[in-house]
Amino acid sequence: MSAMSNSNWSRRSVFRAAAGMAAAGTLAACGGNNGRGGGSGSGKQLVQYFHAYGEAGTEQAIKRYAKAYSKANVSTTWITGTNFEAKLFSSLLTKQAPDVFEFHPQLQLVKSGQVADLSDIIDPVKDDFNPADITSHTVDGKIYGIRMIDDPQFFYYRKSMLEKAKVEVPTTLDELLEAAAKLTTSKVKGVYLGNDFTSVQNNVIWSAGADTLNANHEIAYHTDAVVDGLKKLRTLFTSGHVLLDAPTDYWDPSSIDQGLCAIQWGGMWSMPAMQQALGDDLGVFPFPKVGDNGKPSVTNGGWSMFVNAKGKNVEAAKEYVKWLWIDQKKYQEDWALSYGFHIPPRTSIAAQATKLKTGLPAEAVKLFTDYGHFDNISWDQTMITAFNDVIASSVRKNGNPEAALDACDKKVNVELKKLFG
Repeated sequence: MSAMSNSNWSRRSVFRAAAGMAAAGTLAACGGNNGRGGGSGSGKQLVQYFHAYGEAGTEQAIKRYAKAYSKANVSTTWITGTNFEAKLFSSLLTKQAPDVFEFHPQLQLVKSGQVADLSDIIDPVKDDFNPADITSHTVDGKIYGIRMIDDPQFFYYRKSMLEKAKVEVPTTLDELLEAAAKLTTSKVKGVYLGNDFTSVQNNVIWSAGADTLNANHEIAYHTDAVVDGLKKLRTLFTSGHVLLDAPTDYWDPSSIDQGLCAIQWGGMWSMPAMQQALGDDLGVFPFPKVGDNGKPSVTNGGWSMFVNAKGKNVEAAKEYVKWLWIDQKKYQEDWALSYGFHIPPRTSIAAQATKLKTGLPAEAVKLFTDYGHFDNISWDQTMITAFNDVIASSVRKNGNPEAALDACDKKVNVELKKLFG
């Protein structure tokens, strides 16, 4: 599969950009196609919203699944460009709101009554889901949203480039900096972490032995080890050994495929395309540990299906969601494995996923199993944006990490007060 365009893949870097504004009701109503009509079922009219996946065949697959449903006329709004969240959340404020939509677990959607409780349709098969996916969608014992795909993110590297430079796979952040220096030539940069470094911001926290929030919904990221990690990222950013301003961001494999860098942060979704381009000259490793008490980390991204609790057809929408994302295992497997590689959240499907059993895919699954971190439903868009500012201030600029974290703490604590009192 060839590299996808920026307009289709930008969801990986901006997928939560509008959530906070929309939750506050500040976005204008969505214009254009509202997705109504065009389905083949009978009875209720349902609309589902999807962002434009970059993997070829995804739009056709989603529409094919919907067409097979006989109890309702299900039409799909396929939102292209960089503004999926803006269109989704502004639409949720109007009469044209979708009945079903994909997004990520966010506590404010639960608190505002925007998403329906799906416990009744998930409970009978709950034990067949990855427990971490259930936990990340659960609030006060109720499950909001069904995970469709798990998307691990880690480093890819060109084996031949590391061998030529006599570089071992980095196991610490210090070693990553050293490797980047040795791998950089007049034509190739040592490492690529995305154009603004925010793609790895949670990994800096996790690999330093910290977390975003603790079990008591308190700040857990402000540690000496995280400060040290931010300083090292600043050193890397200014070293001349990191690829900056790449034509596409980290979600697209073009940079490493075209030899612009020797190591690139990316997602498992890109693996088939990268293997097609590079063959066996490809390896993977987690974000390395930061400090003596750190541990390697892998981001588990992914997408989930939600039912609009404020829609006109809540029960019909839940019935459709159950049919597609609970009952139709053949479609769930197809969605996870036929358009790029994703790990099926259903353990019974994952156990039969032969494409992930050997070679590089199996290595990636092991990284996911050993070092994966899932969504924290309480770590919402306001908090994510606050830590974006930490990266901007202390990594891309020359700000003091402690001061940047202090400023972040104030914003996060205000948000925690809103959510938990």
